Order: sequence, then C-alpha cells, then structure tokens
Amino acid sequence: MSDAREIEIELPHLRLAARAFGDPGLPKLLALHGWLDNAASFDRLAPLLCEYFHIVALDLPGHGRSAHRPPGLWYHYVDYLGDVLAAADALGWQRFGLLGHSLGGAVASMLAGVEGERIECLLLIEALGPMSLPAEQALAHLQRSLSERGQVGTLRVFANEEEAAQVRVRGNGLLSLSRDAAMALIARGTMAVAGGVSWSSDQRLTLTSPMRYTEEQILSILAGISAPTLLVLAEPSPPFLSATMIASRSATVPDIRVVRLAGSHHLHLENPQPVARAILDFVQS
Repeated sequence: MSDAREIEIELPHLRLAARAFGDPGLPKLLALHGWLDNAASFDRLAPLLCEYFHIVALDLPGHGRSAHRPPGLWYHYVDYLGDVLAAADALGWQRFGLLGHSLGGAVASMLAGVEGERIECLLLIEALGPMSLPAEQALAHLQRSLSERGQVGTLRVFANEEEAAQVRVRGNGLLSLSRDAAMALIARGTMAVAGGVSWSSDQRLTLTSPMRYTEEQILSILAGISAPTLLVLAEPSPPFLSATMIASRSATVPDIRVVRLAGSHHLHLENPQPVARAILDFVQS
C-alpha cells in the first residue's frame, strides 16, 4: 500500500488540489473522478496500482479542494479538457496515461481522441465519451440552460459529515453508495460552515450544461483514440450506459478491451480489487 501525498497544482487560471500516489519515477497516470465526486474516489484503487504507476488524482475545478471558476462563468464540459492538459503541463508530463471514472472517464476519452500523441494508455471506468444529445433537442436544451443561469440556491447545511454522507448513501439506485464509500468522498467534499458542514463543490455544477455533442460528433472524436484502451463496466449497468451505445462507441476505438465486473457505478471505490486486477492484467499484456 502507498500513502497519498497532498499536492497543489497552479494553473494559469486557477489552483487545483490533488492526491499523489507512488514513485514519481514510474509511468505517469492522471486520474479523473466523476461528477460531484473528488480525488478521494481513487483512494482505494490507486494504492493497488502503485507498483506500476505514479498516480496523481485531481480534484477537478469546482470539486473537492480545488478552486471554483470565477463568478459569472459556467462549467462547460469542454473546459475540463483544457484544465487536464494544463495540469499535465504544470506537472512537467509530456506523455502520460489517463484513468477516469464517469465524468472523468468521459473527459479522459475525449482528450485521448484529441491529444493522441500524448496519451500512453487509457483506463476508463463506467464511461466512454460524454452524454450526447440529438440535434433536434439542442434548442430546448439551451433554453433550459439559459433559464437556470444564476439560479443556484443557498448551501444546504448538515449537522455533521455522517448526516451529509446519508445523502450519498441513499443516492439513486445503481448510483447509491455504501456508508464507507460515501464517507471517503464526504471527508474531501465538505467544508465547515456555521451550524455544521456543507458541500465544498461549486453549486453551479448542478446547473444544466449549456452545450452537448451529438452522438455523431462523439463518435468522430472517439475514433481519434490511438492509445491502448481498457473500459471497465459494472453489471448491472446504469441507464445512461446502454448496451447499444457502448457497442457503437467501442467499435470506433481501434485498440479497446471491454471488461464487465459485478458491482455498482462506483465499483472502483466499493470493491477495488477486481478493478485493479483488470487494469494490471491489461497493462501487463
């Protein structure tokens, strides 16, 4: 097992917090968490991979302990691509691997399509590209997004971390978490406020994103992935990862292996050993 080290990464436009695992002399792996999660999402998986990788798990902007975007800005999905590249540049990494879960996996897969010459391997958990939107729904989607702009409410205050964790435990079906998994994320995803604790994530993250790609656009970008790619999927699958969509997208990636493991959406946090075995079998082959 390897102890995590807290680091900060200064980008030209904001500050990122991160957790580093393993020997810096090993191959580099940048880990990207899911929506409203944080770098602690990898606290149980990363130590199992440290014999082979130096891992830096980011708190994406607006998440965990990283800075929020300035007032007046949105969280455009594509901005995360620039954030991740800027983080790699700040770390001095020219070539590196990507490990991504959910939102982080969507970001990692699109970045690997765009920046193929820099990505050595692509390890995805429960994601292959972002959610798409049919072209005929673009107008209604943008109207909804504009109507929400600036409509963030007051921060919800919980008496303690345990009470906050219960919100994540209840979750939504396949997206719910065990108490232990929820507490791992809560410890990094809350802050002390008057009367207790509240979420540290930026409330603007819950607003409807103003832009989404069509499925055809996503397929075009995924076709640019040249790195050896592993996609780990949980069974049963959440509704947003349909078998038809995964089959269509996987077919566009030239060098991909798909592994299905029993578990929930956060299988890498709930039961990391099978996920680690799948990753190590992949990289060793």
